[in-house]
Amino acid sequence: MKNFLIVLQIIVSVLFMLSVLVQQKSSGFSSAMGGQSGATVQSTKRGAEKVVARASVVLAIIFVVLSLAFVFVP
Repeated sequence: MKNFLIVLQIIVSVLFMLSVLVQQKSSGFSSAMGGQSGATVQSTKRGAEKVVARASVVLAIIFVVLSLAFVFVP
């Protein structure tokens, strides 16, 4: 069971990294720290951008749940 969790966590972590890397550059940490100087317009995510953002959140939650599962699996 523990081996299955390890493999599953590796797969989820790779998918999570890819989903974060695919997102737009301007919507991340650089814009929060002043990457877009002067542009204060907030845009809504649509289409594939919205799907990738939601997938990132879901994959992050799954990753945390799998990490916590290691504590309870003998």
